[in-house]
Amino acid sequence: MIFSKGLSQISRNRFSRCRWLFSSRPIQQLHQSNHIHDPSKVLGCRVIHSWVSNALSGIGQQIHQQSTAVAEEQVDPFSLVADELSLLTNRLRSMVVAEVPKLASAAEYFFKLGVEGKRFRPTVLLLMATALNVQIPRSAPQVDVDSLSGDLRTRQQCIAEITEMIHVASLLHDDVLDDADTRRGIGSLNFVMGNKLAVLAGDFLLSRACVALASLKNTEVVSLLATVVEHLVTGETMQMTTSSDERCSMEYYMQKTYYKTASLISNSCKAIALLAGHTAEVSVLAFDYGKNLGLAFQLIDDVLDFTGTSATLGKGSLSDIRHALDYLGKSRGIQRTRELARKHASLASAAIDSLPESDDEEVQRSRRALVELTHRVITRTK
Repeated sequence: MIFSKGLSQISRNRFSRCRWLFSSRPIQQLHQSNHIHDPSKVLGCRVIHSWVSNALSGIGQQIHQQSTAVAEEQVDPFSLVADELSLLTNRLRSMVVAEVPKLASAAEYFFKLGVEGKRFRPTVLLLMATALNVQIPRSAPQVDVDSLSGDLRTRQQCIAEITEMIHVASLLHDDVLDDADTRRGIGSLNFVMGNKLAVLAGDFLLSRACVALASLKNTEVVSLLATVVEHLVTGETMQMTTSSDERCSMEYYMQKTYYKTASLISNSCKAIALLAGHTAEVSVLAFDYGKNLGLAFQLIDDVLDFTGTSATLGKGSLSDIRHALDYLGKSRGIQRTRELARKHASLASAAIDSLPESDDEEVQRSRRALVELTHRVITRTK
């Protein structure tokens, strides 16, 4: 039989993979067994049949191999850095030790085993460090390669630690301002130990972050993360002092959201790139990933404040305010917020796709994991 074969390439999806579809359709029935009398024609048909069978078999194997590769590409971002994250978590616990027992208990409150959270931000930064891994020239002595790569990784881990301390400090301060009584499924620090100690614990974490930041001896990175702290204060102030007009302004809301959430992730990702010696263009891509991931994360977080329950969120929700939910339903507010979150998740994924090409398997795996995080952020339920 004569076959028409078509191969169509599907554009890269969120995992930046190309899949191929094979389609075949019989155009004409050339023979039937009771009409063929010439042995050469029979042989010819057998040759054609054999050629087509081999071709189909080869394509089938190719599709199977591609399917296997696709299955292998399914990565769990948190598992990829689990061992390194464990070391980082232990170091964090040692970094927040204070001389005064009460302050020590308060500072380590959210670093204790079981309530440390998923460590989302350190996970992003460790994956970004690998995704931007700089290849050391082969001609360099092996001992120097190990030393340089090890030192860089340690400095990038330090960024992850600093980021987490700044994040937890902001949570402690936010809970005081919001008069919250729960956080991560347990009583908030201000609820358990009082507002004053919670504020001091947050200040203590920020001071420890500053000491670690100074140890990097990189003025550009210091400037980036100092700006983050400024943004956190600015964002919280914007939220506290919103006018009636500003409450209806999407631009105001997104700016506040960037300051409160996305600035920390975006500038930390950029710091990872700068420490590795990347160009301004690559550093901007790292920044764009963190910015859009952070915005998508907070947009979904705000949705879950309305649709989630206290049990799933580990904090108070607004699900019992029925009239607010009715209003949101009529305005399609929740649906439109999810759509906007998907848009920013897509932009974050595009930033990873735009990074310089690399054949390194670990680099590729980490980049797929970063893209996978964009999906998890917008599909999470808590």
